[in-house]
Amino acid sequence: METRLVCAVIGRDQPGLVYRLSEAIAGQGGNWLDGHMNSIAGRFAGTVLLSVEDGKAQALTQALLALQSQDLQLLVEPAVRESVAQGTLYDLELMGHDRAGIVQDISRALAALKVNIDELTTEYVSGAMAGGVIFKAKARLDKPEELPIGEVQDALEALANELMVDLHPAQANGGR
Repeated sequence: METRLVCAVIGRDQPGLVYRLSEAIAGQGGNWLDGHMNSIAGRFAGTVLLSVEDGKAQALTQALLALQSQDLQLLVEPAVRESVAQGTLYDLELMGHDRAGIVQDISRALAALKVNIDELTTEYVSGAMAGGVIFKAKARLDKPEELPIGEVQDALEALANELMVDLHPAQANGGR
């Protein structure tokens, strides 16, 4: 049998950081299954799903936590389940004028409809043609089977007149 662990990491961005993580994982017989990492504002942040033989989970956890320093923080937790997907997956692309609270408004509208945000990437870019800063979001949504996708789109578009929302069924190989 195997144990699955989720490792979250944040620290000062530096060369060799992913190598140090992967070396600790491999050194304990672990397998790097899935992850997302990036550098943002000089910091490195990421999450990784790992698997290891049942009897080696504690040793792997200790090896990862031994990497912690003033410049690097880690959290290792047992995975609860493979996925929380309960309904139909949709990819969302959203764009509009940036304003404070937009992520809160979007996530509130989705939560009210019982739509889970499986993945979320946001950015803001200069919108010289649009006269200001543009907010962009890409998300993987898990909506209840019985909820019409049109209701999700209407709820998001109601947040702002200039908000453009594109929802389409998730690609089979798109992240799961």
